[in-house]
Amino acid sequence: MTMSDLPFTLDQLRILKAIASEGSFKRAADSLYVSQPAVSLQVQNLERQLDVPLFDRGGRRAQLTEAGHMLLNYGDKILTLCQETCRAIKDLQNLQGGTLIVGASQTTGTYLLPRMIGRFRETYPEVGVQLHVHSTRRTSWSVANGQIDLAIIGGEVPSELQDSLHVVPYARDELALILPMGHELTRTESIHRDDLYGLQFIALDSQSTIRKVIDNVLTQCGIDTRRLKIEMELNSIEAIKNAVQSGLGAAFVSIAAIEKELQIGSLHQAHIDEVRVERILKVISNPNRYRSKAAEAFTRDILPHFASTELYPAPEAAEVPERVAKPAPETTGAGC
Repeated sequence: MTMSDLPFTLDQLRILKAIASEGSFKRAADSLYVSQPAVSLQVQNLERQLDVPLFDRGGRRAQLTEAGHMLLNYGDKILTLCQETCRAIKDLQNLQGGTLIVGASQTTGTYLLPRMIGRFRETYPEVGVQLHVHSTRRTSWSVANGQIDLAIIGGEVPSELQDSLHVVPYARDELALILPMGHELTRTESIHRDDLYGLQFIALDSQSTIRKVIDNVLTQCGIDTRRLKIEMELNSIEAIKNAVQSGLGAAFVSIAAIEKELQIGSLHQAHIDEVRVERILKVISNPNRYRSKAAEAFTRDILPHFASTELYPAPEAAEVPERVAKPAPETTGAGC
């Protein structure tokens, strides 16, 4: 089969992907800035050329048939390769253009990556930067599929991707215990682990990555997490910080998320005797995908300056790195 014999075009693959993502022909047309009749006509032509139905048209939401799912799967790979091709050609301009696509899990993407991207843009102002912030699992799959150049995550890479991704320990991220400024325990230099059982906690959902890390580390330190009183579950770190400032309870949050609050004295960080709660952030990339010059520059010029040097050594000529958290002398995650 020659290229002229292909039963689909790149535009048709884009339309198929948009319909599957948006759930309807109308929303797909809006997202592509074309008319709904134009989208419907392209789908009809595609089904006629392939001689198979791609959508079940009985329900309110556009549902792909088995053939539709198969074409979408291969279409994603084709479109990704097309994007890689365009980026590789743009790279010939030697970082005078092109795009860097970076991924991150929620907390890292909110508090760390904007600083890193800002520093990158100062050095390479002509390079466009996209930041995709999702769960560790979704971010890992995006790196595996070539949709993201590299990512910094705080959770574990899905087991099915561990053999295909390059995973490098990057930085220690301390998860600090924060209290309202008027709490009685703010008057003590440190608190005992048993004091945790008397606190009312505000936490993320029990399925969140950070919540699981905290529970695992506390368990390793001999703390019974079942005895902790979770009074409220919120869906964002900012909401948790505001709730603690309002005196509604205590919480564990990344030290990177409370730098400003600690400086101005609106939150108190409590230290627990012989307990250090931290996680290891990791840099992930796909060694089997095209690596752009922008990604190489970000890896070489930016990553070392925000790393914990005992995990991710900086080049000899680099400046003193700005760390995500103070490196601990212990090599264990719990620090107990």
